[in-house]
Amino acid sequence: MDSGGGWGTHAVELAADHVVKRFYREDGGRAEREWRALTLLAAHAPGLAPTPRSTDREARGATVVMSRLPGAPLRGAALGEKQVRALAEAVNELYAAVPGNVLRRVPVRPGQQSDLIARLQGWAVTVRPHVDGAVGRAMDEGLRWLARSPLSSGAAARVPAVFGPGDGNLGNYLWDGSRVRVVDFEDSGRSDRAFELAEITEHVGGWVEHPLDVPAFLNGCDLTAAEEARLGDCRRLLALVWLFLLARDREHVRNPAGTVERQAERLRELLT
Repeated sequence: MDSGGGWGTHAVELAADHVVKRFYREDGGRAEREWRALTLLAAHAPGLAPTPRSTDREARGATVVMSRLPGAPLRGAALGEKQVRALAEAVNELYAAVPGNVLRRVPVRPGQQSDLIARLQGWAVTVRPHVDGAVGRAMDEGLRWLARSPLSSGAAARVPAVFGPGDGNLGNYLWDGSRVRVVDFEDSGRSDRAFELAEITEHVGGWVEHPLDVPAFLNGCDLTAAEEARLGDCRRLLALVWLFLLARDREHVRNPAGTVERQAERLRELLT
């Protein structure tokens, strides 16, 4: 998941027909994941993502060069019915793109369920004591829910694996007037539809300015009954993570005033 800005992991150089993504020295495997995603999608869903051009992942400060896609980011704009439908079509294509025999060899993406639960357990000790009021109470409600939720059991999710981009920021989905394409795969890997959809619906960029029509978007995603059930829990988990992220980031102006309080209310609604 992406933190909403300011915690960059790379620099981007835009040319007329290509993009150079230059990662910082210790990239934590981000360049490797980006290149793997681009090559997989070029083979199995051509046109949905940038075409890989070249890479140097051995140098300090790895680079990935890719084609430049047309279109404007969906984040920061009011989305109409056409854009919401195209977004659903794009993620459906993305999740179904990589065949199962290939997907089995793709590592689980970072920031998946177990990673987030471990982070929350740490933040409950380091962050929660410094937060008060409605935000602190929402954190407590979320942590109590998490302790008894199916997500904390450690059992593997009984849903199909899919290829996930790993970032729900609508800024990574480009609308060209007729279709949506996808960029930014540095946290990509094996995942599942429910978790990836929760990444999109609960990302702060999807509601803080121009709220995504979540019911319309999800109606365009063909989920199994098990995925539907898991989606609700994944949305609560991601909303709780965002509450802690926003509370930790409160001193830095990255979102409108009152965003963390709105996030607390959003989480409480999901918990109801």
